[in-house]
Amino acid sequence: MKISLVSEHASPLAALGGVDAGGQNVHVAELSAALRRRGHDVTVYTRRDSARLPREVDTPQGYRVVHVPAGPARQLPKDALLPHMDEFGEFLRNEWTRDEPDLVHAHFWMSGLACLAAVEGTGIPMVQTFHALGSVKKRHQGDADTSPEGRIELERSICRRADQVVATCSNEVFEIARMGVPLPRSRTSVIPCGVDLNLFTPEGPRAPRTARHRIVTAGRLVPRKGFEVAVAALARLPETELVIAGGPVEDDPEARRLSGLAEELGVADRLRMPGLVSRADMPPLLRSADAVVCTPTYEPFGMVPLETMASGTPVVGSAVGGLIDTVVDGRTGFLVPPGDPDAVAAAVRKLCASDQLREAYGAAGAARARKRYSWDQIAAETASVYHQVHTAGRTGRRMAL
Repeated sequence: MKISLVSEHASPLAALGGVDAGGQNVHVAELSAALRRRGHDVTVYTRRDSARLPREVDTPQGYRVVHVPAGPARQLPKDALLPHMDEFGEFLRNEWTRDEPDLVHAHFWMSGLACLAAVEGTGIPMVQTFHALGSVKKRHQGDADTSPEGRIELERSICRRADQVVATCSNEVFEIARMGVPLPRSRTSVIPCGVDLNLFTPEGPRAPRTARHRIVTAGRLVPRKGFEVAVAALARLPETELVIAGGPVEDDPEARRLSGLAEELGVADRLRMPGLVSRADMPPLLRSADAVVCTPTYEPFGMVPLETMASGTPVVGSAVGGLIDTVVDGRTGFLVPPGDPDAVAAAVRKLCASDQLREAYGAAGAARARKRYSWDQIAAETASVYHQVHTAGRTGRRMAL
């Protein structure tokens, strides 16, 4: 099939660069590469955010990246991109008029808006993956939510008009229903993110540590990741160090907040904040931990728990979002209530107290990652959805915005 993926703010090339990648960047890059290995013709459209970028890039993995001129050719916060989606959609429509794909797959809600504008009246089927929902973000962030006005209603419209919605976890299907969108089961699928099983393996070097026990947590330094829960748990875990991998750290308000909390709790000497850790250096860091702690207040999927499992290390995670699907409580780690440092500390103590338990959970996590979450498996499931949607053709489901 000829497939167009659209990821307006998250370029797959950033994922290949490593340290600045977020989950969506990695998802789009790995999915594109795996679809290409299955023989599909894959093009990814992402916004041109630098004047130095070429119009097109042919990647070593065999898929093509097109940089779309929409808005200024410089980096912008993703929440500032909505005014440029009409221009993005017009570019896509012109492209697809000349060279029509069999199917388009939008990643993130603003990509969905651009795709719907581009395919209107063409008969090209469209698949939508949100990666995050505005309703969930608003519920957890309240006044701190910087999403454009009207995001939630626009997401409802995308759900009504897309041919298929592919959620990355089962909780997201529930959240869409909670938005008041009556999507039939035939128009929803749950396909998780995958993990690079060649990079994240139980075998390999381990980063050196400076304490008897180590817990690790990783991700962007934003409040919703819940790193303060891990810092508070550290105060209940003697002879243990905590590594928070993410950044940049210098002059970052969240880094200052976490450092201040560590000082207040008397654990600053056991907190390590190395800043951004390259993708190549993540597996040794994950392997070096007795447990990796993932304590977000909400999480649309969460790649760090999956990468941890693939690396053979137990996970202690909040029972939210995608972690509920990924982490098997009492088998590959522990699920705890969100925002509960006592529960986190109790779970970590169990793992630190028993080499046998830690090794058993680590082995079970690695086996689960291999069986369920390879990118080739994820691409096969995604391609199956594409085939069903393409075969079904247009059924007149799309309604006006």
